[in-house]
Amino acid sequence: MTQSVIHHPRIAWDGARAFVRAAGSPHSETFASRVLSRLGSEIYGQFADTRQLLLTALVETGGDRHASDVEAGKWRVRLEDLLRTSPELAGAVRELTDEALEL
Repeated sequence: MTQSVIHHPRIAWDGARAFVRAAGSPHSETFASRVLSRLGSEIYGQFADTRQLLLTALVETGGDRHASDVEAGKWRVRLEDLLRTSPELAGAVRELTDEALEL
């Protein structure tokens, strides 16, 4: 029998980058519905906030990466906190991360 080690900080960091990428993509609504069904309304609302912030930053700066970098940092903390309080969601976060990278 083999065991795998779940490294929550790594899951959170990979998820953070993928979630921000998805928020800025044309397929963000599809991804948002997946977030809602797997992680709940609070995380869904935060995803919607990220999407709006990225769109506003795009209009204001023409594509400066600062907003996406800041949002990725926020998501890393959010996901680490989520996994600390609900470690059983690690699989859902990893699945969403993989799905976001396919958008």
